[in-house]
Amino acid sequence: MSAAAPARRELDNLLTRLTALHPKRIDLDLSRIQRILAALDHPERRLPPVIHVAGTNGKGSTVAFLRAICEAAGLRVHVYTSPHLVRINERFRIAGVLATDAQLEDAFAQCERANGGAPITLFEIETAAAFVLFSQHIADLLLLEVGLGGRLDATNVVDEPLASVITPIGMDHPEFLGDTLIKIAGEKAGIIKRGVPVISAEQQAEAQAVIEQTARKMRAPLLSATQEWHVGVEHGRLVYHDERGLLDLAAPRLFGRHQFDNAGLAIATLRAIASLTIEPAAFEQGIARAEWPARMQRLPSGALFAHAPEGCELWLDGGHNADGGRVTAAALADLGERIERPVVLIVGMMANKDARAFLANFSGLTRHVVAVPIPENDNAMEPEELAAVARAQEMRADVAPGVAEALSFIASMAYETPPRILITGSLYLAGHVLAENGTLPT
Repeated sequence: MSAAAPARRELDNLLTRLTALHPKRIDLDLSRIQRILAALDHPERRLPPVIHVAGTNGKGSTVAFLRAICEAAGLRVHVYTSPHLVRINERFRIAGVLATDAQLEDAFAQCERANGGAPITLFEIETAAAFVLFSQHIADLLLLEVGLGGRLDATNVVDEPLASVITPIGMDHPEFLGDTLIKIAGEKAGIIKRGVPVISAEQQAEAQAVIEQTARKMRAPLLSATQEWHVGVEHGRLVYHDERGLLDLAAPRLFGRHQFDNAGLAIATLRAIASLTIEPAAFEQGIARAEWPARMQRLPSGALFAHAPEGCELWLDGGHNADGGRVTAAALADLGERIERPVVLIVGMMANKDARAFLANFSGLTRHVVAVPIPENDNAMEPEELAAVARAQEMRADVAPGVAEALSFIASMAYETPPRILITGSLYLAGHVLAENGTLPT
């Protein structure tokens, strides 16, 4: 047994106890997080300067670009993101390094004692633990990603962030955020603070109007994509410009046209913060180095290749809503223009997602879907139901009991050209794929 095993075991036991403290996985309300933070003597008031990030799609990638640029500039950066893919440690990055099991066990134990058995959701106590950890370690910045929504999210207890960032807003989690884009945008815009700069990605008109209205109400300077700043692709390079001038940078390492937009949002954010001075070289290095797992991530090797067709390409993306499917499909189309291969999707989705709207994005790219379950998840969509949705869109749809079996089935079809296989539909599925393949996020 390794020396780390006892700490991991105690951490797992702690998380099991904490999960049982609230009957719901999600219950948007600030009273419980405010109570536990007060019992912990307000670690949220002792944090490094915060950049707060909300939105529907692209939050994680934008945070990855922010982190990579800042670290290239020599800054120490804490990061809090969700959900994790394989290990909970992925959510907590302390000055550039994932939190250890022992550090997490200690922080969660402090929170458990302070909470005293009162009802609290797991995400709320995770957020409290993050604030405990980050308040105990010196850094120049904290990149704080919203878990769900914004207005009532547990992260929305920081009164004076350096900047509020809003990535593209779309229809997702209507059962919690509202059944219209306007309602969802109102929840996301709830992170806007009085007088604090707001940097927004390009938005649909309804969402943009909500953001503008909220920013005016809070007297918060608003810098919106295509208005105060612009990002584009020229000769394969990222070209960004605003009132301060132009940056001609290397293309992002993260694949897909949408990653140019996410990188532009990160650049606009850092240039909007008066207290930061980032040189062009740091922007160049950060954009080229940034990594974020399960976002059009190519898997070059691993255990799953024992089942896959010889010579195939294997890609992984955690997209799970209509807008996420759109940008992933666009990235697949770009790949097809470079090197054409038959495309096959392996898809697993949660039951509360709009599978029809997600899969519609791929109807012109593939005619073959293999539906799989999401392991250890009672809220996953049944593969047979998912396959029926695909068939209704005139795609061939088969069902497999897991990703390895799906790959074996695709291999049995003996494509003339080795296929390009995309595993997609859920971050929960992506996490299982990374674990099964032996590709652990670091």
